[in-house]
Parts: sequence; C-alpha cells; structure tokens
Amino acid sequence: MLGEALINTNNFSDIVTCSDHMLSIFKVIETLASSRQPVLITGETGVGKELIAQAIHKCSGLKGRMVTVNVAGLDDTLLADTLFGHRKGAYTSATESRDGLIELARGGTLFLDEIGDLSKTSQIKLLRLLQQNEYYRLGSDALHKSDARIIAASNANFQSLLTSKVFRSDLYYRISAHALHIPPLRERPEDIVPIAIHFAEMAAKMLGRPVPGLSKELCQALMSHKFPGNVREMINMVHNGVTRNLTGTLEMDDFPTLVPGTVTRRDIVQKIGINQFALHGIFRDFPTIYEVQALLVEKAIALSQGNKSIAAKMLGLSRPTLLKRLEEAAEKHRGSNRHSVRQICQEEQ
Repeated sequence: MLGEALINTNNFSDIVTCSDHMLSIFKVIETLASSRQPVLITGETGVGKELIAQAIHKCSGLKGRMVTVNVAGLDDTLLADTLFGHRKGAYTSATESRDGLIELARGGTLFLDEIGDLSKTSQIKLLRLLQQNEYYRLGSDALHKSDARIIAASNANFQSLLTSKVFRSDLYYRISAHALHIPPLRERPEDIVPIAIHFAEMAAKMLGRPVPGLSKELCQALMSHKFPGNVREMINMVHNGVTRNLTGTLEMDDFPTLVPGTVTRRDIVQKIGINQFALHGIFRDFPTIYEVQALLVEKAIALSQGNKSIAAKMLGLSRPTLLKRLEEAAEKHRGSNRHSVRQICQEEQ
C-alpha cells in the first residue's frame, strides 16, 4: 500500500510529514472519500486532528463548507443552541430566530472537536442527529433534516470512558464508523526537523526576517525531545526561538524550554533498522558500511526535506563532505536499484 501514490497530494498540503505512518493514514482517508459515514479521529492534544479533519473534508468533494465546533465546556443548552439554533422566543434573550451551525454545514462537514467531553444529555441529542439525520431547534417542534457529514475528534481514552459508562456505547459506535488514530510526534521523529523548518519559515515571514537555519545540536535535541504538546508545542517553541534569534542560525540558546532526551545517532540507526535494507533489496546478508552510509544519508536528506546543509549538520559532516559522500555512494551502488542517491548527486552537478 505504501508504494501507491496519493490521488491528490493537494488535499494534504497543510500537513508536513515524511512519515510512512502518516502517509498510510492519508491513503486510508482517500479510501473514505465517497463515504458519508461519521469519522472519529483520536490522538493526543496538539497532534493535528483538525488538519486531518480538513483533509477528510477536502477528499470528500462535498460542496458545502466545514464548520468546526469545540464542544468542550459547552453546557447542554448552549451546545444545543450552537448546533441546532433556536426559534424566536425560545428563551428570554432569543429576540430573533437563528440557524445553528449544523445548518451552516449543510452539504458539507460538521467537525465536533473534544467530543469525549460531552455530557450524557448532549450525547443523546447528538445520537438522534446521527441516527435520524434530523433535529429540532430550541423552542420549536418543527423537524429539520441534516445532510452534513459528521467528523468528531478527541484526545480521550474511549475504552476507559466506555468501561466507566461516562460515554454512551451506542453513540461511540455511531461516531466511529470510520476511526483514525494520529500518532504523537515522539513516535514519528522523522517529522520533527521538517516540521521545525516549516514553522521557522512561517515565523520568519511573519516577523519580516530571513529564514534561519538550524544548528546540528538543535536538530539532535529536537529529535530527542518528547514533545508532550506535539505539533502545537513545536509551533510555540519555534516561533519563540525565531523571535529570540539574532544570528540567522537557530541554536539551543534560542530554545530555553527544550528538554533534550537521550536519543543518539546510534538510536537513529537502530530506528532505521536492518529490515529496511532488506525491504530495499540491497543485500541478502549483513549490510556493508557503504550501504549503511547510503541509507543514513538518504534519511538525513528526507528529514531535512532536501536541504543538504541541514542534512550535513544532522550527520555531523560539512556540506562539501556530504556532497563527496553522496558521489561516493552513487559510485558504490551504480547499476543497483538505489536511484535516489544517484539523483541527489545529479542535482548538485
């Protein structure tokens, strides 16, 4: 499945990744394009669930808009008013009738964020909407129909919520007709440096400054950081770092809250794993030092999104030395199936 190209990469253009896990999720999303069944997206806070919801909406081809509602902190009445709207006179301050957000999402997608926080009463109201595709405005007995697709998201542990009966099982099975779990950033370290580069570029543009580079030490520290706040934490950290920086190269001093872990190059090699060599069909026995070097270089190039200066820093090499290694690797594997190394060298010629 990972060998198949995405049908339309533009649908995922807002998500920065080179992770096979994320790419497999993208392909699942494309298979859901024709479905109008609800989707439940789970994952830790800050992992990018709303971006995934937007990608699902784009892939669906629905003509209506995507409307987002964060249900956390909304009591039953306020949630019902927000979603379903009200009739004039439904309550003291209801001087005019008003459509709810479900009406604004007609022909499109209604995204309900933090759905794990819904009260029991609100869960019953949402269940009726999912079962019958119909609802009542506050203060009205007129039945309204909805054709909006429902996407829900939560950082909650639903198995725990179901076991404790905090969340209705019938609603859970309705909203999870299709279920996607987004892995935390610490489980896809190959995405960390590319995401940092992306947000450094955005921050620099916002501040009207040249785009800074990233030092080797900073790249290593970022990749070893656990990122409990995931991408949201990364955004804040990088923006603050770019704001503080005065040298044009982001260093550890620009990231005072960064707490590096203990990941070393040895860990990165172990993460790549010998199986990847077998998958590439390089050899049948133990890899040679040249084969290991070639794969490490390609991984560094991928992690830096083609930026060879950053890739060189990640590998602890100078840029000229990296280019020399690329040429050597291409020569060593000339005639083999490792075209990407040769292509990288050709780009430098």
